[in-house]
Amino acid sequence: MSDQWRARLLEARERKDEYFGGNPHSPIPDDERDSFDGLDYFEPDERYRFELPLSEHEEKETVVVGTSTGTEREYVRWGEFRFDLDGEELSLQAYKGDPDEERLWVPFRDATSGEETYGAGRYLDLEPDSHRTESGEWLLDFNEAYNPTCAYSDVYECPLPPTENWLDVPVEAGEKRYQ
Repeated sequence: MSDQWRARLLEARERKDEYFGGNPHSPIPDDERDSFDGLDYFEPDERYRFELPLSEHEEKETVVVGTSTGTEREYVRWGEFRFDLDGEELSLQAYKGDPDEERLWVPFRDATSGEETYGAGRYLDLEPDSHRTESGEWLLDFNEAYNPTCAYSDVYECPLPPTENWLDVPVEAGEKRYQ
């Protein structure tokens, strides 16, 4: 399991680097693509990979989330993941852009934000087909944490992680800061 998980993660990173370096729809600015030689990542670490139940909220509130350009977007606060990282009990809210979709969005900031990782925070996208276990738990894998497109160019507008998803601990997994 460990070797397969690591190999799949490294393959996904390689595909992303190829897309970012050569695809015309890449968020990397045109004038930087020729010199682009891949994103920086933390080494894969299974400590940051969790199989967790989602504590779904009985009342699903609509929350307003600020963006990198000063506008706002609405999301539905769907549920909460609770987990332990290095002895710290933590929780993150999971959101949906549309209550009818099954995917979950988990934006977060942590103690690496602004230093080793993008200052505004990073995202996890949880897809039911690839992030649900047979028992119905969700796979919350911070090794898959990625930067929003606004980390590469200010032409993009990105929702910012709500303060309720700011962690005081470092999450040394996933994508590091660009440049």
